[in-house]
Amino acid sequence: MADLAMPSRSSAPPPSRRLVAAGTIRHRGGRTITVRATPAGVTGTIRPDGAR
Repeated sequence: MADLAMPSRSSAPPPSRRLVAAGTIRHRGGRTITVRATPAGVTGTIRPDGAR
């Protein structure tokens, strides 16, 4: 039986994807803390738990 697997290419260029945003949501002490980082800067909010 023939080996049909494609050989890996070690000199392949990296993918053209880039990180657009990263963030976190935490629930502490009855509050929801949201932080978001983008290339333009960092923003965040603090709200009582359950508030939208």
